[in-house]
Amino acid sequence: MRYLHTMLRVRNLDVALKFYVDAFGLKEVRRIENDKGRFTLVFLCSSDDLEALKKQPSSRGAPLVELTWNWDEEKYGEDRFFGHLAYEVDDIYATCEKLQKAGVTINRPPRDGNMAFVRSPDLHSIELLQKGDPKPPQEPWASMPNTGHW
Repeated sequence: MRYLHTMLRVRNLDVALKFYVDAFGLKEVRRIENDKGRFTLVFLCSSDDLEALKKQPSSRGAPLVELTWNWDEEKYGEDRFFGHLAYEVDDIYATCEKLQKAGVTINRPPRDGNMAFVRSPDLHSIELLQKGDPKPPQEPWASMPNTGHW
């Protein structure tokens, strides 16, 4: 398992970047604009981690901070500004099965063979991402519904 990023929701991307980049000194290393979903993701890296980042697969560098800006105004409340921790795993199905056997609820099953979400006992969301290409969909995951929220 490899730590990937921590996601934080921001209300104003320009103000957030002024803090994280201009004041705090993080470097923007990737940006994703999603017109359909109406959000922007900005991935930031510390200057000390830039060289290590260049050696990582281009699809998922680490360790990063992901700023998520939803274009439509949302009222998050303090508990929703922290988004999730993200980890890349060798086998998403085996990881979810192991967690499930340990009594962990799979809140968002890996129906796509690529992504799942679970929550810690303190309700922190944790995203699990398949290393490399997504695995082919397989049961019971492919038809398993979401449980709760993440």
